[in-house]
Amino acid sequence: MDYKKLQNGSDIRGVALDGIAGQQVNLTEEVTRNIARGFALWLMKKTGKNDLRVAVGRDSRLSGPSLSGWLCEEMAKCGLSVTDFSMASTPAMFMATVTEGYCFDGTVMITASHLPFNRNGFKFFTKDGGLESTNIKEILAYAESAEQTGLPAGTVEAGEFMDTYAKILADKIRAATGEEKPLAGFRIVLDAGNGAGGFYASKVLEPLGANTDGSRYLDPDGSFPNHIPNPEDKEAMESIMEAVRETGADLGIIFDTDVDRAGAVLSDGSELNRNRIIAMLSAILLREHPGTTIVTDSITSTGLGEFIAEKGGVHHRFKRGYRNVINESIRLNNAGQDSQLAIETSGHGAFKENYFLDDGAYIVTKLLIELARGKKAGYTLQSLIDTLAEPKESVEFRMNILLPDFKPYGQSVIDELTSYAASQPGWSVAPSNYEGIRVNLDKNHGDGWFLLRLSLHDPLLPLNIESNSEGGTKIIATQLAQFIEKCDKLDAEKFLAFAK
Repeated sequence: MDYKKLQNGSDIRGVALDGIAGQQVNLTEEVTRNIARGFALWLMKKTGKNDLRVAVGRDSRLSGPSLSGWLCEEMAKCGLSVTDFSMASTPAMFMATVTEGYCFDGTVMITASHLPFNRNGFKFFTKDGGLESTNIKEILAYAESAEQTGLPAGTVEAGEFMDTYAKILADKIRAATGEEKPLAGFRIVLDAGNGAGGFYASKVLEPLGANTDGSRYLDPDGSFPNHIPNPEDKEAMESIMEAVRETGADLGIIFDTDVDRAGAVLSDGSELNRNRIIAMLSAILLREHPGTTIVTDSITSTGLGEFIAEKGGVHHRFKRGYRNVINESIRLNNAGQDSQLAIETSGHGAFKENYFLDDGAYIVTKLLIELARGKKAGYTLQSLIDTLAEPKESVEFRMNILLPDFKPYGQSVIDELTSYAASQPGWSVAPSNYEGIRVNLDKNHGDGWFLLRLSLHDPLLPLNIESNSEGGTKIIATQLAQFIEKCDKLDAEKFLAFAK
């Protein structure tokens, strides 16, 4: 087993169940126990302590109980005191390291986010936050080694944290609004997609007075029988939009499987995700922190940057990858530039006021505070983004690189396109670009932009195109196709067909 293949950035991901052809189980009992031992060794060396307390949580995936049992048992064999939280959310597992009365030395969340039912994985936390990719490499190196802790066995006990975590969120809304039941009179529906997020209805919304009738798929079911728990998935968003329309709800909420991402639907049935949710959170934060910098990933729209500037803020468009966005916001703060929000268009959002933890439930909590305040002051959530200019069209293509050593070729395509763009009429390379190449096109050449970048982990060149005019994405694609069709190691068939 090559343990390095299990690394997915700052997480560990693998196949935990049979059921999909061609995907062999690699999160076996032996591998899982070795990873548990690797984390125990890593944590001991990081903290310089032997008397460590750790907690383990999991989302609703079918493989979760088995993986959790192996992790807990093995870490106890390594001498750790282990608490099994059972069902939990990823953000809650971090909060268990900093919440009074818990303050675990480390925690493990068993999740593979929105991936298919047969996949699973591990996220690790200390009080300093989620582990970085370099830390995961170290843990996997320990897992591959034969090193042992040499300590007498520890213990495993059952524990519970979600009630405490939910109360933290509910109390934040109470404190911000000055009311015990600030959501009384509101109907708010939740679609948890049978993931771990159903708790938010019964433990946050209802205690605050909300009517949650019409909510969907709150019961955990790791086979995900209704739809993928993913705010970026079209079917998932259609489900929560339908729930809002059917119930006349004031707000719809959707989480991904482990609740570190969120999307929403406004009372008029319109989606609140991607650029729109970034704009709304920016509007809220810029009122609370005038002039702050909002860090986003690279594929946000031109209109979003204009909206943030209009509200008095600074838009810092950075790289894809939620850890990249979070770390850049932290870097800016350390350099003396206030940055209150780091957020990807995927729905990963982290607030400075909340440990820079990407927490979908916290995003929703901020929206609910604004919903309650708006009712008192006579404004709606929709009104916060009335001036956001949204693109007429948006498309994405993922073009495979047909080489084993894909990164040099992918970078050469980007470099050559950068030179090519400089010679094209109506094209201008965007300034302050941190990954790939982003090109703006004037009204005579498509009225929008495209971004070509190299995937963080896969042999892909993702291409995003947006236009402010109907038919503009095809106009842009047709021009770009003259360059792409010459890239013979790129599978661009779908893009070229669109461009014809």
